[in-house]
Amino acid sequence: MQNLEQFQSLLSTPQRVVITTHHKPDADALGSSLGLAGYLKQRGHEVTVITPTDYPTFLQWMEGNDEVVIFTEPGKRELAAQKVSEATVIFCLDFSSLDRINELGELVRGATQAKKVLIDHHRNPEDFAEFVEWDVEAAATAQLIYRLLCAMGERETITPAMADALYAGIMTDTGSFKHSNTSKEVHLTVAELIDLGANVNEVSQLIYDNSSVDRLKFLGFALSERLKVLPEYNTAYITISAEDLRQYHVKTGDTEGLVNYALSIRGIAFAALITEREDGVKLSLRSVGDFSVSDFASNHFHGGGHKNAAGGRSSMGFKETLDHFESLLSQYKVSLQNTFQFQNAHV
Repeated sequence: MQNLEQFQSLLSTPQRVVITTHHKPDADALGSSLGLAGYLKQRGHEVTVITPTDYPTFLQWMEGNDEVVIFTEPGKRELAAQKVSEATVIFCLDFSSLDRINELGELVRGATQAKKVLIDHHRNPEDFAEFVEWDVEAAATAQLIYRLLCAMGERETITPAMADALYAGIMTDTGSFKHSNTSKEVHLTVAELIDLGANVNEVSQLIYDNSSVDRLKFLGFALSERLKVLPEYNTAYITISAEDLRQYHVKTGDTEGLVNYALSIRGIAFAALITEREDGVKLSLRSVGDFSVSDFASNHFHGGGHKNAAGGRSSMGFKETLDHFESLLSQYKVSLQNTFQFQNAHV
């Protein structure tokens, strides 16, 4: 953060703080938010974490979860709006533009008395914040929170509960440390978090070994009935209709990681999960090597993200979206084949 001294000066006196993060928060979004909240509360600030939507039950073990204001829950919109309007500092974590937090975005934009802080690792950040900790090379926003606390000389304020939350964000955003964003700094940060009390075995179990029976049945159905492999394009994708979601009682978080099964197939360089939701068709995209799913999402599906992990949306119908997705692949055939050949040559 370039203006770190000014930022520290701002936090040297008690503030009314709001921390918010993106739609359908994942472990990095919630872990960053609650980890930061833990630090700010220690320093005497009044802190409210507001999420635009609900999030998976397997994240609800994090300290501070019971105080999170979920904007879409009955009666919470008014409270969230009040907290945002009264805030003197608003932290925006793990998203790069205010449209990623839905209706909350306009509330944050209109909170003119609040200093805004952006901490994120996604591409193309919107210019709305007075203080910015942004690094597209960082594996996770939780990594940036840890880095910022260290830069402020506040490493020793990290409690075991905070360390657990930050570790969860780093672990999941690196795919359990197997993605290409797993750098030396990531391993050093995790080592430091372990020293500070992070229980890595317990966190892993809480996130990965905490499935309902319905989720496991849904996973089996998705892989056996909804997976399509296109070897000529080194692509595989999974399609989930609204009826599928109803039939298997799919809850928030139940599709988490599903796209990675498609990417794990031998010969696949590009994978997608295409889901028919109430608010439109959503795409979760993954790739290996130099094939940028962020560019693919930005060019065709009103989305973006990281080079190898991105998301998008479609205003077309479900079937039309599937047809459109497949029709685009011919444009990328050579690029995908080259990506696979390069990756295969280095295995």
